[in-house]
Amino acid sequence: MKTLISSVALAAFAFVGSAHAVAAGEAASAPTKQQTKMSSCNKDAGEKKGDERKAFMKECLSAKPAAPATQQERMKMCNTDAKGKKGDERKAFMKECLSNKG
Repeated sequence: MKTLISSVALAAFAFVGSAHAVAAGEAASAPTKQQTKMSSCNKDAGEKKGDERKAFMKECLSAKPAAPATQQERMKMCNTDAKGKKGDERKAFMKECLSNKG
């Protein structure tokens, strides 16, 4: 009986661990906007060191991206941001995204 219980517990842990690994792998496959911004700011910081680098990174990471000027540019940006969304979720996201002027 003890071996049956421990076998079931071991199988449950293995299943939960593999499900968690799949979820973590999916999340890690596409970088978030913040990760992309951090990467870009790191490249732009170049050889800066110490307080100069810290100040540059703070400014770079807190900067808001410039709002697209034309409807076509907004559509392109919103389409990129909507990847992975489908149906009503995508429709609502696109409506909200395209209505934001800045």
